[in-house]
Amino acid sequence: MPFYSKLGKIPHKRHTTFKKEDGGYYYEQLFGTEGFSGMASLMYHVHRPTMVKQVEKPIDMTPKAAVDKNITSQMLNGFQVKPEKDFLESRKTVMFNNDLNIVLSAPQESLKDYFYKNADADEMIFVHHGTGTLRTMLGNIKFGPGDYLVVPRGIIYQINFDTENNRLFIVESFSPILTPKRYRNNFGQLMEHSPFCERDLRTPEELETHDEKGDFVVKVKKENVLHQITYASHPFDVVGWDGYNFPYAFNIKDFEPITGRVHQPPPVHQTFEAHNYVVCSFCPRLYDYHPEAVPAPYNHSNIDSDEVLYYVDGDFMSRNHVDKGFISLHPAGIPHGPHPGAMERSIGQKETGELAVMVDTFKPLRLTQTALDIADKDYFKSWLED
Repeated sequence: MPFYSKLGKIPHKRHTTFKKEDGGYYYEQLFGTEGFSGMASLMYHVHRPTMVKQVEKPIDMTPKAAVDKNITSQMLNGFQVKPEKDFLESRKTVMFNNDLNIVLSAPQESLKDYFYKNADADEMIFVHHGTGTLRTMLGNIKFGPGDYLVVPRGIIYQINFDTENNRLFIVESFSPILTPKRYRNNFGQLMEHSPFCERDLRTPEELETHDEKGDFVVKVKKENVLHQITYASHPFDVVGWDGYNFPYAFNIKDFEPITGRVHQPPPVHQTFEAHNYVVCSFCPRLYDYHPEAVPAPYNHSNIDSDEVLYYVDGDFMSRNHVDKGFISLHPAGIPHGPHPGAMERSIGQKETGELAVMVDTFKPLRLTQTALDIADKDYFKSWLED
């Protein structure tokens, strides 16, 4: 994220001695991207963050394509993905390409026996159901329904859930997840026309500092392989940090929709961007106010992108027979639009209460067997008139 933040104790100058009160020194670590030229934060540890005791045999987690080249519109019932106790085992990839993995997860228990680091990808964890705390080496963030949790690659974290009924929609991004360029000025500040601003973003507040040695298991995902590494000191031993590279939360209900006299295209809903895809938030809003406006989206051709829509809440006016947790995929190469009757029903309506997350990818998505197992096999026929 292109803004500065800090938490805890830090020395006056970078790369200078930082003494402990009882003697000895804190250990500085640069947590940065793109070598030494990208976004970075400087952390200060109680113990050396490099003390590895053991490395276990890796586990291959490469997603497998059940459909490699897809031209068929799909509708998945995401809530049919069965809950599992373990956080990592609960994560089921349903679609993927070389730029991202789209994952559904229904974990029942907190991540407590090990720590996790995704060294492959930034993670965008959208919380559909559940409350709790994202615990990281840079501090903790409380979360609830509607929160996007953006976790940069390399962050070591655990998630504490308050309940067993948790539903997550996750994007693993192999490029940095950023706010859209057109919302930012030359200095990175979100401008006045942006549908959200920095005060809407929640950064870590509570910094856990554990002065502990022992056996601490960190599971690290790298090149679609899960490695298990045992460290000799607690990963959450940071006394302070500052910089631009850190996790944060943004609630979808803090997105301020942009409306107009006639129907606005999906880019007005854009929330995040990365290499070869964007994320949009469809939120409750007033409908178009031209006297002859058609609020339902017009038919459009996906020539350059696969469009994924995750339905969160409300009545999505362009779709028939859609419920919470459903996921539609409208692939590049064919047109799609409102279901029969949806356009007519929308005329004269004043507002919508819909809530959804859209992921538009600019490279085709592959589908896994998990996706096919929860798919409506006849969805592609749903535009046929009776």
